[in-house]
Amino acid sequence: MRYKVAPPAHSLDCLRRARNAIPLVPDDKGDCCAAIQRATDVRGREQAREFLTFLQALGLVAESDRGYHRTREDMDRDALATTYREQVFLVAELLDAVAAGADTPVSVFEAVREAIPRWERERDPEWEENWRRRVKNLLGWATRFDLLAVENDRYVPFQ
Repeated sequence: MRYKVAPPAHSLDCLRRARNAIPLVPDDKGDCCAAIQRATDVRGREQAREFLTFLQALGLVAESDRGYHRTREDMDRDALATTYREQVFLVAELLDAVAAGADTPVSVFEAVREAIPRWERERDPEWEENWRRRVKNLLGWATRFDLLAVENDRYVPFQ
């Protein structure tokens, strides 16, 4: 399964603090979203929920019948980059688009728009706006994981 969630990009330190805010042992009485908000600059419950799901996509958090818990996965940037590419929807296509010459959020969106499922486009009248924002967020995380770099305000493959 690939996750579609892509919160706005934050630093890897913020990612680490968010992950560490989640208990090692699931606690069905704990509020993981509130814990993420207290530990980071992530504001708003919805954004904290997205962040929690993103941590799950990266394998840093898992869900059990008792709630969420922190995994013992390493926070190695290379490992995170691999998991990001494999587990988050549209990342592989986005990286291919940049490698093929798309270098702005607008051009990357145009390059990957056909990969967005038809049902996503039909169920949401504002799908373009939402997916443009998601592509921008995905590009931001790709730079944090050293999959992409920004040169002269253009995205390029990381060297």
